[in-house]
Amino acid sequence: KPKQTNQDLQDSIKPQKVEFHSLNFNTTLHWQPGWAREARDALYFVQYKVYGQSMWQNKDECWGISSHVCDLTHETSDIQEPYYSRVRAALAGVYSNWTLSCRFTPWRETVIGPPTVTVAHSNKSITVKLQAPRSPYKRKRGSKIPMTNYYDLLYQVFIINNSLDGQHRVLVYEGKEKVIEIQDLRPGVSYCIVAKMYMPMLDHSSAYSSRQCTVLQ
Repeated sequence: KPKQTNQDLQDSIKPQKVEFHSLNFNTTLHWQPGWAREARDALYFVQYKVYGQSMWQNKDECWGISSHVCDLTHETSDIQEPYYSRVRAALAGVYSNWTLSCRFTPWRETVIGPPTVTVAHSNKSITVKLQAPRSPYKRKRGSKIPMTNYYDLLYQVFIINNSLDGQHRVLVYEGKEKVIEIQDLRPGVSYCIVAKMYMPMLDHSSAYSSRQCTVLQ
């Protein structure tokens, strides 16, 4: 059997599929290990830069790590800028070449999450309270800035009448109000509320929130 060369090892531990994942500007870099069985024991080194810069920056917390994920939220906080990242692997003193990510522009590519929904009911109506998803970026006083600061977003609220068909969602509200009341509902009926964030400019929606259900007395 021919001896495995350093070049073979370099190629076989090189990280695969280096990708940015981002939800509400919480941004992580993910990759998969090289195809060699030994790649399970490799350590990884992450660098990043803004598009157009010549110098790569080391990400100190992801320098010689065994994990396949690296948090770059802080490093990608200029949300209009395009970023790149790259990863390489090391094993037994051998370093792979760098694997480059695609270009990532947070404002364009982050996924906007659903709102948080709470419901309260009286005998014929349901009051829905909505809270926009929060970014990781903080105001001076420490509260996290909501995603509605960065995008023109509307709330969409849907009601599900469980006595009819638990899958059928009816849009009952679209707008920016954080507290809405749904009236003329039937006592004794079980209703669920779901909501999502909607971006009219791009005709783009978040996933649905989790269901909040109530039975009118």
